[in-house]
Amino acid sequence: MGPEANIDLIRALEKQIEEGVGDIIKLKRERNSLLNISTCVPPEILGHIFTWNLVRVGRFEGLQMGSYNFLLVCHHWFEVASRTPELWSFWGNTLQDWKKRHGRSGATPLDLVLDGYEPESDPRVPFDESLQDAVRCRVIQGTIRQVHLRFDDHTVLTPIISSLTPNGEGGQNENIESIVWENEGDTDADISNFFARSRLSRLRVLDLRGWTLSWDHLASKFLTILSLDVDTSPSLPTLTAARLFSILTSNPNLRTLSLSRAAIPSDTDTSTFKVQLRHLKSLALTGGSRHVYGLLRQLILQEALDDMWLSGSNSTVEDISQTLAPYMQDYFQRGTWLRGGLGVYSSSSPSVISLSVGAVPTQTTGPVELPYVSLKALTDFPPPPGVPEQLFASLAAVIPGERIVSFHAWLGMLPPEEVFFMMPNIEELAFSGLLLSEGLLQPNPGGPHANMKLFPSLRSLRLEHVWIQAKDDWSHLLTYLTHQTSDGQTVSLEIIGNVPNGCPVDEIRGLVREFTYPRNTVPEENE
Repeated sequence: MGPEANIDLIRALEKQIEEGVGDIIKLKRERNSLLNISTCVPPEILGHIFTWNLVRVGRFEGLQMGSYNFLLVCHHWFEVASRTPELWSFWGNTLQDWKKRHGRSGATPLDLVLDGYEPESDPRVPFDESLQDAVRCRVIQGTIRQVHLRFDDHTVLTPIISSLTPNGEGGQNENIESIVWENEGDTDADISNFFARSRLSRLRVLDLRGWTLSWDHLASKFLTILSLDVDTSPSLPTLTAARLFSILTSNPNLRTLSLSRAAIPSDTDTSTFKVQLRHLKSLALTGGSRHVYGLLRQLILQEALDDMWLSGSNSTVEDISQTLAPYMQDYFQRGTWLRGGLGVYSSSSPSVISLSVGAVPTQTTGPVELPYVSLKALTDFPPPPGVPEQLFASLAAVIPGERIVSFHAWLGMLPPEEVFFMMPNIEELAFSGLLLSEGLLQPNPGGPHANMKLFPSLRSLRLEHVWIQAKDDWSHLLTYLTHQTSDGQTVSLEIIGNVPNGCPVDEIRGLVREFTYPRNTVPEENE
């Protein structure tokens, strides 16, 4: 048989295979049509089930991998999905996703999300005319519900934002409920035009980071906003106190307020101005200490905030104790129903305090009863004279010691033992820069607490960058561990940072439940 005959036979067999495949597909479709899911569940209900399958998480809602795999189950499912516009009201997280799905979404409410992620294996898809037209069409229809955009290149974000206010269509976007825009690039971009031309009569959430905009005309847009989060760059026009107060007073129903960096006002002519935010539940302020605590003093808040987080650079003990004392006292008096927390941080040297209230430590084994306190007392090393004593005295006045279950200190010195006896429920203890000396973490043998434990509830001890003057000083740690575990109580120990020579690893292991340390810093003879 010649080569030509072989080719003809191969072609004939390929044709039969193709016909056979087609027959198999028809048989599978006929079989699937007899399944209960196809005969008993109406297409509308099946479409809702498909919609629930698409799980979205976070501000930049993402689709779980394989979310659309149900489209491959059978032809009937594919047809139902194709006729369920709600499935396509979320185009995806990348321009590549948008390109694939925007044509299916119809006129259903749209969540427009771009989180800046592009798979390295695929080229970046441009925001071309077809996508621009799709966005403009949605603006005209008034079906855009959320616009959450994040990218490190404003040249990508700017045309998208421009498409949201097409020429001749100003005043649209009335149905937008949430705007979250993060410009992560190095170049600033102005978005004032969007807010000037949009009504935004249903806007509930506004989160802007890294943009230039004019604040003067925004007060009238904020009548319905429940959550405001602004994080600008110091190089951008400052949100002054006058402008900020105009925005806040225009919306007394605000529930969540977060202001960062240059958004904190610095005006002196408004220092006596007061803003009532009676409905505020969550407050976060970040910036210079003077601005953070100065603004806080000008806000009239309701007595029961759910949470408050402050981060002021170069915060002083006076800033924290005097300004926060009323809020902290109220916080601890409100019972166990509290949903949020309270946190205070000093973000630059000298670090005075980091306080977190309401977070349940991982080591807690008993019944959960909020609020718990995680207290970090940090200062420069060596600490300024009198700062540790002043710090603990201020905190003791407003924090019930029995609530403190986690304590971390970098003080260069230990507080008086009376301080620790005020905190009997500490389960997690951490010290940084601690000197291993005689009487380590034990009460004064000649004092009133000589036969007691400083930490009767301790479960975990962490030592960071310990100081040791001589090899024999490790005996002070062994003495403490023997004292702590003498009644059968188990404690885990973690040493972080360089471990000085002579660490008695085996002896420590025999006294604790678990011992972890940087092994490469311990001499071989101690292994």
